[in-house]
Amino acid sequence: MNIILLGPPGSGKGTQAEMLSKTYGIPHISTGDILREEVMKGTSLGEKVKVYMNKGELVPDELVIEILKKRLQEPDCKKGFILDGFPRNLRQAKALDIILRDVNLKIDAVVYIDVTDEEIMRRLSLRRTCKVCGRVYNLYYNPPKYDEKCDICGGELFIRDDDKPEVIERRLKVFNEETKPLIEYYEEKRLLVRISGMSSIDDVFRHIAEKLGLKKG
Repeated sequence: MNIILLGPPGSGKGTQAEMLSKTYGIPHISTGDILREEVMKGTSLGEKVKVYMNKGELVPDELVIEILKKRLQEPDCKKGFILDGFPRNLRQAKALDIILRDVNLKIDAVVYIDVTDEEIMRRLSLRRTCKVCGRVYNLYYNPPKYDEKCDICGGELFIRDDDKPEVIERRLKVFNEETKPLIEYYEEKRLLVRISGMSSIDDVFRHIAEKLGLKKG
């Protein structure tokens, strides 16, 4: 099954995508992770991306589309995939339609995880990232075992620039202006599935699996 996960920043898209990937054996494609990896490596692309991410702005479509088209042509995507963080606007959605047509693939469902702005502010203000390996924690939902240290590598945890309050507000503004129109776009295509993201991680996962009719094996 080919799935798109939509939702505001901090709605839990990444967590749900990872759970779906591990449970059903579908690759999780996060454009955000791919772009952050470029930033951490200090590549020329990463330097361009960093400017936009630190301002809470969307990375230009051309950069994201180039990365995604290459990824969707890898062998593991033939059995299905989960897109997390793409598309973010109508232009990207239409570009995705073209990419999928070119590689003979289609989207089966678009899951929208709905969370209030107030809850998003609370969640992201508690998010911490490891300086060494990039693992993400939340001081409320999945805190590290040791204060401000990564469980995996022992690296120091820090607050990313795009998780600071003033940047979170801008990210939500961008989401409301750029991404919400996608809801109507996919509703018209009869692909949209709405899920409340206000309950526990496990409950959200269960609701997604039920709505999509996913079965293990």
